Amino acid sequence: MSDAQFVSLSQVLTNLADIPAEEAARLYEIGKKKSVKKGELFIRSGEVPGKFAFVHSGLFRYLYTNEEGKQFTKGFMPQFLFLSSYSAMIQNTPSWFCIEALEDSLIIEFDYHSWMELKASSFHWDRFLIAMLERGYTIKETRERELLLLDAESRYKIFLDRYPGLEQRVKQHMIASYLGVTPESLSRIRKKIHH
Repeated sequence: MSDAQFVSLSQVLTNLADIPAEEAARLYEIGKKKSVKKGELFIRSGEVPGKFAFVHSGLFRYLYTNEEGKQFTKGFMPQFLFLSSYSAMIQNTPSWFCIEALEDSLIIEFDYHSWMELKASSFHWDRFLIAMLERGYTIKETRERELLLLDAESRYKIFLDRYPGLEQRVKQHMIASYLGVTPESLSRIRKKIHH
């Protein structure tokens, strides 16, 4: 793994919260570069997470599974985003969802306690955390509105706009579970839109 990982992490930190390069380097230093194979879990449901990660390349999804084994996709996380089960991590409680690699991926993994030490050393990391939480809150609020107020076809069109090119990388049943529809309903919507 190369310096390209540091460059991409540093650019994201700069764009997100104007983090200086020297601070980005400090975060990078406490990270562990890892390969995650398609199908592997970064965080398991029921596990108390003590880590988060930056996706340098690849694709993940956040996934709930109910007692009957039915899966619900909470969200997709392509490259240059951060992975975490944040509320479980900060509360030291089991995660309600798992994070699954949908492609072979390269990540930079950060230990939560090492991160907290870094965060305490500079105000820049408070700014980063606020930016991350604001982004997460906005995504959550937008998704709730879409699920409650919009029909399935509208939600599918938003998915295509929000995640360009992702439809070719993800199985249809995963997209259906993200949209809150059956695979059969998604198939009908796709035929209507694409023909």
